[in-house]
Amino acid sequence: MSEIKNLELALQHGKISRREFLARTSALGLAVTVPSIVSGTAHAATPKKGGKFVAGIGHGSTTDSLDPGTYENDFMNGSAYLRLNHLTEIDNKNELIGNLAESWEATPDAKTWTFKLRQGVEFHNGKTLDANDVVATMNHHRGEDSGSAAKPIVDPIEDIKADGNNVVVTLTGGNADFPYLMSDYHLAILAAKDDGVDWQSGVGTGPYAMQSYEPGVRMTAKRNPNYHMEGRAHFDEVEMIVIADVAARTNALSTGEIHMMDRCDIKTLHLLERNKSVKVEETSGNGHYSIPMRTNLEPFTDNNIRLALKYALDREAMLQTILRGHGYIGNDHPIGKANRYRATDAELPQKSYDPDKSKFYLKQAGLSELSVDLSAADAAFGGAVDAAVLFKEHAAKAGITINVVREPNDGYWANVWNTDNRGWAMCYWGGRPTEDWMFSTAYAEGAEWNDSSWKHPEFNKLLVAARAELDDAKRRGMYVEMQRLVSDEGGVMVPLFNNYLFATSDKVAHDEQMAGNWANDGHKWAERWWFA
Repeated sequence: MSEIKNLELALQHGKISRREFLARTSALGLAVTVPSIVSGTAHAATPKKGGKFVAGIGHGSTTDSLDPGTYENDFMNGSAYLRLNHLTEIDNKNELIGNLAESWEATPDAKTWTFKLRQGVEFHNGKTLDANDVVATMNHHRGEDSGSAAKPIVDPIEDIKADGNNVVVTLTGGNADFPYLMSDYHLAILAAKDDGVDWQSGVGTGPYAMQSYEPGVRMTAKRNPNYHMEGRAHFDEVEMIVIADVAARTNALSTGEIHMMDRCDIKTLHLLERNKSVKVEETSGNGHYSIPMRTNLEPFTDNNIRLALKYALDREAMLQTILRGHGYIGNDHPIGKANRYRATDAELPQKSYDPDKSKFYLKQAGLSELSVDLSAADAAFGGAVDAAVLFKEHAAKAGITINVVREPNDGYWANVWNTDNRGWAMCYWGGRPTEDWMFSTAYAEGAEWNDSSWKHPEFNKLLVAARAELDDAKRRGMYVEMQRLVSDEGGVMVPLFNNYLFATSDKVAHDEQMAGNWANDGHKWAERWWFA
């Protein structure tokens, strides 16, 4: 019997913990297989209809908008999949399938894509979905003055038009990954209205119809009786509540006030696991913690300073202290183990804690010491403030003083992250299914979510070339080089990739496997789960 089978049996019979299982499979180079094995207690049974499901979400802000182009936290991302649908989706097996699109095909150069829409789909207000709704939705994000976070994804669209029940998209260049991009939560399909789309009403084609919404507080919804996806949407009602404090979320789950909490507190996870009415769930994907530096602001304009900071961080200590081993070490680029073209250690040596090397780069910048502010709030990720304080301790040995600025949780994403109000701040990303998607969203020059404001001509040239390259070996070489450029010259530190940790009531059931593309079963918990 193979080693992995032995570990699986040991886990199933309680002889080892999830943490030990993850650590040992990771050591065997099997981290990618973890999601299908360690998705919590499986409930592969026939789903039942009924009940009101209440979720406690650690994100959400009073500045949130129903416009999908603005979504940037887990509450709004979850609301997208609660109310709305996309042309494609990532299923619970992490495979791409159709949703509003029944099928799709491309020309040999992957420049023109034709999506055939599913027939008979209705919006919550009774309007029938048609190709014009899809065209209007994409144009909502494409506009020259668009501030949508999805603009980098749709910018390559040269032309989009309705052709009967089909939507025909012509790109400026070939993109073999284009159907994956259509599953992005920002690109939820909305009803065409006047010269734009109706995002204000919250109406969509999704599994649940919104009943009420108070930004930063809660959203309520009822099951869509005409939902087009069979075997989905089992709850009668769903309520999402913003509970920013992790202790309050944990208490609400433990007392039965909510049925699911996201972003469990790793420090107290062992206590939560003792509660027999609670199930702790864990999936692994491309989610990662990052520390972006605004490369347009001093002192981060100098790559020597950026490298000095990268070598001043003890990643292994942070993995054990902040994540308690529930993740793996990053190398200052966003491509995770679930991505196809992730660079190996042989292709891109792993950075390690080296105060002397950090001092060397400070000297290259003409400095013997450095003092810099780092903004942090646990809105960024659970333990972000502790991580910043730990980094401060590491950096001191390299002559670097990090002044940890504790920011308010509310408004963190609007006022601190990705603004020139702060030069350096803690952040997290859910990752993306493809390399091009991740790089285009957050590293391409001019991208709305390029939170380091990084501009690198060679990187941007490779980004375009790799997107259209059909030779797999050449494409891999390009993506490896792009990872090197981001790691060695970019403005973002990526110290850790985090596993998704969430917990549910023992009354909640789901399929044996859960998606790892986003947290909480790919944010599709409301659609996929049911009460046992």
